[in-house]
Order: sequence, then C-alpha cells, then structure tokens
Amino acid sequence: MISASHNPFYDNGIKFFSIDGTKLPDAVEEAIEAEMEKEISCVDSAELGKASRIVDAAGRYIEFCKATFPNELSLSELKIVVDCANGATYHIAPNVLRELGANVIAIGCEPNGVNINAEVGATDVRALQARVLAEKADLGIAFDGDGDRVIMVDHEGNKVDGDQIMYIIAREGLRQGQLRGGAVGTLMSNMGLELALKQLGIPFARAKVGDRYVLEKMQEKGWRIGAENSGHVILLDKTTTGDGIVAGLQVLAAMARNHMSLHDLCSGMKMFPQILVNVRYTAGSGDPLEHESVKAVTAEVEAALGSRGRVLLRKSGTEPLIRVMVEGEDEAQVTEFAHRIADAVKAV
Repeated sequence: MISASHNPFYDNGIKFFSIDGTKLPDAVEEAIEAEMEKEISCVDSAELGKASRIVDAAGRYIEFCKATFPNELSLSELKIVVDCANGATYHIAPNVLRELGANVIAIGCEPNGVNINAEVGATDVRALQARVLAEKADLGIAFDGDGDRVIMVDHEGNKVDGDQIMYIIAREGLRQGQLRGGAVGTLMSNMGLELALKQLGIPFARAKVGDRYVLEKMQEKGWRIGAENSGHVILLDKTTTGDGIVAGLQVLAAMARNHMSLHDLCSGMKMFPQILVNVRYTAGSGDPLEHESVKAVTAEVEAALGSRGRVLLRKSGTEPLIRVMVEGEDEAQVTEFAHRIADAVKAV
C-alpha cells in the first residue's frame, strides 16, 4: 500500500501487509529494508509474474463496510458530517453512510495530491468541529489519509478519540454478549479508559505504541478489540487491521440501537487531562531521551505526580519527533509539566 497515513504528502511511503491482511513484524520489515539497500538484481521479465486490476474495488469495499453494520438498524435519523482528510476514503465513506440512510455533509473530499491531511481529517478536527456546530449535526466523523484512523466529534463539538471509541464499542459488545476477553490499549491510552473498563469488569492490557503492537498483544491474549487513542481501532471480528470506517460504523450502531447521542455514550468514561507536546529533533544527532538533563526533569515530574499521573516519552515511528505525554488530574499542572519536559528536550 502506498500511503502517507496521517502525515503530509511529502512523507509518503510504502506499507506492507502479510498474506493474512495484517501488518508485518518489525523483523520482516527490517529485512525488506535491508534488501532495498542492496544492489537490485532482476530476473528475466518472463519470470516476473503479472499485475492485475480488481474491477470495482471501491464498490466491493463499500459493500464490505455496510455488511459490518447490523441489518436491523438504520442511520436515517442521523445528520453526519464526514471529513475524509482529502484522502483515500473521499469517495467511500460518504457513500457508505448515505447508503445506510444517513443525511451526510462531506468535507475534505477534494484530493489534489498535496492536500492530504492538510488542516483536515483525524489529525486536525477543527474544521469538522466547526461544521458540526454550523450544521447542527448529530455528530462528525474524521478519517486520516489512508483511512485506518477514525476520530469523532459529538453534537456539542467535543472531540471523541480512539480511547472513547473503544470504550463505546467494548461496552456495547459486552451488552450484546459478543465481547470475547478484554481490550488492548497502548502506553498512551488514557487512565480514564482503564478505570472505566475496570468498572465494567472488562480486562485491559497496554501494548507499545503502534497498531501492529496492539494487534500482537490482541493475538497473544486471544482478544478481539484493541485501539490507540490516535484513532486506530482494530476489531478482529470484523477485519484484520485498523479500519476507520468499520470502527465508526460500530459506534453509529450503538447510537442507533440505544437511541443515544454520541455525547451520552461517552458519559460513562471520565477522561483524565492528557497533554501531548511534540518536539522536533535532528535525526542522527543522538538520542535526546538518553540525555541526563531530560532524565532529571522527567524524574522530577514523575515524583510530583506520584500515583496520580503518568509521564511517557517516546520517539515517533514516522517522523523525527519526540512525543512528550503527561497525564494527571489537574490540567494546569499537567500542561506545565509537559512543557517543562519539552523545553528540556529542545535544549539538548
């Protein structure tokens, strides 16, 4: 798959999938990268095999998505703003929702090759929030460039992230007697998700950040649902990898079945203030996370938070960024702590 995922067009790359439709393990991807660094030796053209085109791939995929939505339900009572990030879902998601009965207003559906994820989509929901309020819509749904992430917006303009989406889907699965095992989040998952699932008696485990690691943990435990707060939601009962449209449809099904708004479906989960600061660094200039000054400031913040919060520092897997996350009960304190650590990283 040729994809920049949630990134700007100039960060475009290639994503590999296994024969089972899952992302490849790190070791396999590293082996492929190593081969690409070598001089390429080609076989005779007659031995290359052939490429074939799937006729009506978009139409087939639309039908697949619709098949994950319960037959007895309809979206006819919902007014939905959908933001397709000027990306892969632009001619898919609006049609899926319309064919299921929704009144759809589409934005971010004019890709030109360079505007993918540009101030639209799951990584920037400001345009979606404004349009939901302007249209007095029931909710908004945003996908990222390649459609494997979904973020939602309720009728009041509040952002609903991947943690909240997984909470809604897991709770609905429990109510319907369809939830098998627990749910997998990541080190970035909000403490509120863990507590809310615990109250429901749903086991919760954290994986490393990255949807492939979420999937590995799900397979290890034999569980069927996992998600990142960034909007990657994996539902193994429906598909093999993150699919924003499919995940979004499960939330819409919960709304339709229970005659509840998205806002009300989220009300059982209290989100802890979580501040994320991204700090760009020069690749190849050393690891800022190993610097003593960064370690010292981080230790001070962790001591101040105690058991009432968390600190997580990690490198982005796709960009030269250090992600600084601080979580706790007091938003002002958490914000100050996050920027204190970020300043230490910048100073390295």
